Amino acid sequence: MQPYFFPYIGYFQLLAAVDRFVVYDDVTFIKQGWINRNRMLINGEAVFFTVPLANKSSSTAIRDTAVSDAPEHRRWAEKLLKSFDNAYRRAPHFAETYPVLERVLTNATSRVAELAVDSIRAVADRLQISTPIVETSSVYGNADLHGEERVLAICRAEQATRYVNVSGGRELYSRERFAAEGIDLRFIQPRAIEYPQFGGPFVPWLSIVDVLMFNPVERVREFLGACEVS
Repeated sequence: MQPYFFPYIGYFQLLAAVDRFVVYDDVTFIKQGWINRNRMLINGEAVFFTVPLANKSSSTAIRDTAVSDAPEHRRWAEKLLKSFDNAYRRAPHFAETYPVLERVLTNATSRVAELAVDSIRAVADRLQISTPIVETSSVYGNADLHGEERVLAICRAEQATRYVNVSGGRELYSRERFAAEGIDLRFIQPRAIEYPQFGGPFVPWLSIVDVLMFNPVERVREFLGACEVS
C-alpha cells in the first residue's frame, strides 16, 4: 500500500490482518490521493485536512516529495492540530486521541512519506497492532519492476504463501498468476461500521482520527475485524 496520512479504518484492518505490511514509498506520487490528506468531521460534514507540499509531481517518488516550507505553510502542523481541537474537543475520547495527533504533528518531518508512515505507526501503537511495517525503498531493491511483477518479487523475497490486498486490487492482479508462484491471492473488503457522531447523521469512511475520537480503543479493535478476506 502507498503510505496514507491518518488513513481510514480499512487501512488498519489490512494492517491487522497480515504478518508483514509493505509500504510503497518509492513509487510516483499520485495527486488527489490520500498520501497527504484525509477527511475529518466539521459541522456534520466531511472536510479535507491536508499537508501542504513543496512539489506534487507525478514524476517524483513519494519518498522524495517534500512538505512545503513556504512562509505561508510553516505553521501548518500547529494549524492542523488546532483544527482537530476545534472539530473534536467535545468528542468522548478526545483526551486519549489528541496526544496521538500531537505525537505525529509536533515531530513532523520534511518528507510526506515519513510523515504518513509516522501517522500509521502511531495509530497502530494505539490500537496494539504489532505488524511490522517495511518501506519498499529500504529493503527490496526492485524499483525497476512494476505492477504485478513487483508484488510477486516482494512476495518471493518474503517467502510469502499468501498476499492480501484491498478490494480495488481485484482489477490489477490475477489469482492464476499468483497461484502459479505458490501464492494465495486474497482481498480484504471492509464491512460498513457506524457509531454516534455528536448526534447527527452518520458520516462514513472518515480518517481513523474520527473513529478514535468517538470510540474507546477496545471498540475500535473490534472494528478491525469488521471485514471479509476472500
